[in-house]
Amino acid sequence: MRSEMDYSKKKLDEEKVFKDPVHRYIHVRDQMIWDLIGTKEFQRLRRVRQLGTTFLTFHGGEHSRFSHSLGVYEIVRRIVDDVFDGRPEWNKEERLLSLCAALLHDVGHGPFSHSFEKVFDLDHEQFTREIILGDTEIHQVLSRGGSDFPEKVAEVIAKTYHNKLVISLISSQIDADRMDYLQRDAYFTGVSYGHFDMERILRVMRPREDQVVFKYSGMHAVEDYIMSRYQMYWQIYFHPVTRSAEVVLTKILHRAKELYRNGYSFKQDPVHFYSLFQGDITLEDYLKLDESIILYYFQIWQEEEDPILKDLANRFVNRNLFKYIEFDPAKEYKKYSELESLFRKAGINPDYYLVLDSSSDLPYDFYRPGEEEERLPIHLLMRNGELRELSRESDIVDAISGKRRTDHKLYYPADFLKDDRSKPSIKRKIREILDI
Repeated sequence: MRSEMDYSKKKLDEEKVFKDPVHRYIHVRDQMIWDLIGTKEFQRLRRVRQLGTTFLTFHGGEHSRFSHSLGVYEIVRRIVDDVFDGRPEWNKEERLLSLCAALLHDVGHGPFSHSFEKVFDLDHEQFTREIILGDTEIHQVLSRGGSDFPEKVAEVIAKTYHNKLVISLISSQIDADRMDYLQRDAYFTGVSYGHFDMERILRVMRPREDQVVFKYSGMHAVEDYIMSRYQMYWQIYFHPVTRSAEVVLTKILHRAKELYRNGYSFKQDPVHFYSLFQGDITLEDYLKLDESIILYYFQIWQEEEDPILKDLANRFVNRNLFKYIEFDPAKEYKKYSELESLFRKAGINPDYYLVLDSSSDLPYDFYRPGEEEERLPIHLLMRNGELRELSRESDIVDAISGKRRTDHKLYYPADFLKDDRSKPSIKRKIREILDI
C-alpha cells in the first residue's frame, strides 16, 4: 500500500518539457505520466494520424494522435493545477486520475481511425479499455498506482466513472479533447477557423458537482469556441475531397476483405489483415497495426491481378480520387437506381465506384431526454450564483441549438466515364444524368 501511494505521488527529479506548436510547452512532473508516455502502446500513436485522410486535402495535416493526446493532457493539467486547485468542489485526490485519462483517451485508435472501424466493425473505445486493462505496458504502469487504478481510468474514458466532473474534463460539449484538436487541426491544416480564446475559457471555468460550468462574463469566448467548432467540421473534417479519400480507402479495404473471403490468392500474403478479415482480431494483432503498415499494403496492392483492388490502391497512393456531385438521396433515389444499372451495363462495378456519402453534425444541443445522442448542456454561472443553460443567454448559440446539418455527396470515377471505344453511348447517358 505504501509503495502504491508513493508511486502515485512521485515526482520527477526535474520537470520534463515537450515543445509544442499549439500550447508552446507541455509540462510533465508526475512519474506515472512520464512512464505512460514511454510505453510502446502510447508511442504507437506517433504512427497514427490525427486527421486520417485529410493530409490528401490539406498537405500540412500530418500530425499524430500522439501530439494530440499530449495536448489534451496539458489542457487538463492546467485546469486541475491552475484553475481548480484549492476550490472546495474539486477533489485533489482525482488529479492524477484525470491526467491519466486525458493522456490515454485516444490510445485505442487504429490506423485511419473511423474509416477503418466502419469496414471491420471495430470500436476504438473498446480497444482503449482493453489496452488499459489488458496485458500491456500501460496497464503495468497504471497498476503501480493501485490495483483498482486502471479500472478507474477506463471508467473515466468510458464515461461510467461516478464523478461526472472528472468525465466532463475530457468528454463534454466543451472539453479538453475538443479544445486541443480544434486548435491543433487548424494549425496544421493552415486555416483560421479553429482558433478561439482558450485562455479566456480556462479563466472562467469553475468546478461544480457533476460538471464544469463557465462564468457568465466569459460567454462570448464560449460562443466563439462553438462557432469555431462548427466551421472546422464543415471546412475541414467534412471537406468533400477528404471524404473522397475516405471513400476510396474504405473501398480498398472492402475489396481486399471480399477477395480474401472468396479464396483469392494475393501476390503477397496480407498477414496483418488475417484476423481482421476473419472477424476475430486480438489486442496483440490490433496493436501491430498502424498507418505505415496499411500504406505498405496499398503500395503492394497496386500490382495485384484483381483490377478493382489494383485500381483503387493506385487511386489512393497517387491521389487520383473520385469526383463528386451534390446529391439528395430522399429526392433522387430513382436517379441513383438508374445510375447503378447504367454503371453495370458500362462494365463499372457500382459497389465500388458509385458511392453515396453523407456527413452530419450537431454543433450544440441542450438536454433532450430520451433522444438519440443525449448531450449535457453547457451551463453559465450567473452573477447571482444561478446556473443557466447557454442557449438561453446567447442568441448566437440559440440560433444553431438542436439544428443538425446534413450534407450528401455522390462519388464516382470521372476518368472511367470519358468517351472511348467501350460503351460510349452508355457512358454518355451517365454523364448526362450526373450533369458533367
